[in-house]
Amino acid sequence: MTRGYVIPIGGAEDKVRDAAILRRFASICGGSQARIAVIPTASQLLETAEQYLDIFGGFGVADVFSLDFEARADCKRADWLERLRSATGVFITGGNQLRLSTTIGGTEVADFIREANRNAGLHVAGTSAGASVMAEHMIAYGDEGATPRSDMVTLVPGLGLTHSIIVDQHFRQRDRLGRLLTSLAYNPRPIGIGLDEDTAAFINPERVMEVMGSGAITIVDAAEMEYSTMDSTRRHEPVCLTNIRLHVLVEGGTFNILTREARPAPPRSPR
Repeated sequence: MTRGYVIPIGGAEDKVRDAAILRRFASICGGSQARIAVIPTASQLLETAEQYLDIFGGFGVADVFSLDFEARADCKRADWLERLRSATGVFITGGNQLRLSTTIGGTEVADFIREANRNAGLHVAGTSAGASVMAEHMIAYGDEGATPRSDMVTLVPGLGLTHSIIVDQHFRQRDRLGRLLTSLAYNPRPIGIGLDEDTAAFINPERVMEVMGSGAITIVDAAEMEYSTMDSTRRHEPVCLTNIRLHVLVEGGTFNILTREARPAPPRSPR
């Protein structure tokens, strides 16, 4: 049994300069031997798939192809399932995460991606909506703001690649701390991961997350939460939470999901 990488990306990743996040994903998938399946289901823009096909093709991978599951019936296509099974990596684009979950969720496509990532070394990356859908619980809707409120967020089932985290994206750019805190107030078992744009969490098979990109990742650990008013707070009112741990990590920083230990990036050499 070999677990693959899980790589949520906060959206708006660099695609023009060195495309470092996407380039590293392609390298993890096998470099010149990589076979990458792009799933653009979340997006309704025709050019989305073509853009990623061009980028990964430019890295010199062995094969890159698009599987645009537009309807649940598409998830039963034998020819597409065969191509998906040949992939060493799956890349899920941004767009509407509910479109992803309602189209792919509960299908053979979702089952294959989940099981192959867990047991066969399939590496899975997703940006924006593609990042949110990876976890067992997915943020479908939510309001902006830093203060958690009782009805601030709507959670729905995701693909279930990991049960250990809840992912939010475009985090600092769209002021989403409150809705991540609200998600954890419902159930503090998972770790909240807020991804800035052009920033990725490379979660390796040992469940250690490494930060890469130009922004930061905000990690909210509610495992030792002592008090919450979520069960008694009225609609639209703020929620009281105590003893929540918060980390902000930048490129090179790591977080061990199993031990819940955060480590900063090694210090840079003086200029």
